[in-house]
Amino acid sequence: MNPELAELAQQVKGFMPHDEGVALYRAAAEAASLGPLVEIGSYCGKSAVYLGAAAAEVGGVLFTIDHHRGSEEMQAGWEHHDAELVDPSTGRMDSLPVLRQTLIDAGLEEAVVAIVGDSVTVAAHWSSAALVFIDGGHGDAPAHADYEAWAPKVMPGGLLAIHDVFPDPADGGRPPYEIWLRALDDGYIEHDAQGSLRVLRRSPNG
Repeated sequence: MNPELAELAQQVKGFMPHDEGVALYRAAAEAASLGPLVEIGSYCGKSAVYLGAAAAEVGGVLFTIDHHRGSEEMQAGWEHHDAELVDPSTGRMDSLPVLRQTLIDAGLEEAVVAIVGDSVTVAAHWSSAALVFIDGGHGDAPAHADYEAWAPKVMPGGLLAIHDVFPDPADGGRPPYEIWLRALDDGYIEHDAQGSLRVLRRSPNG
């Protein structure tokens, strides 16, 4: 990975440890020449730098999808709330301006397309992707909805990445782990793992 982009990615606000980000970059580099990459959960663009760097290297594209109003755990009074991301004119969280600045700083505006909206709504109008990275809302309903909407969009032989997969309940919430188990039950094959990041491959036969 480009050392300057790797350094920038580590400075961007977010929850992706660098070793997991590099593993995500490796997966994206493998898939980017085969078709579009899709990220569910942009936040401030940390993981988009890892994914976008891989896409840019082969002239590919990453579509990063987020409503930018924050998931449940990012709202006021919750563990991951960040007051700096609250729009004073509305009183609501808005991470879109920070994402835009991240892409400018990384020089990735041509390789990364930000889609502002609900991921399930977008998925209903999507055809396929070479890689889908699920890292949106970690509550039970949004995590399972993202899986159900996007796992079928991964092209045969493509990759599905899931963040914050913790087999031990003491380490983190259950929904990402549960959708990882669903993927295995649905025929996805373990491909790579780093920290809480899991990468699975869809069967070439679909």
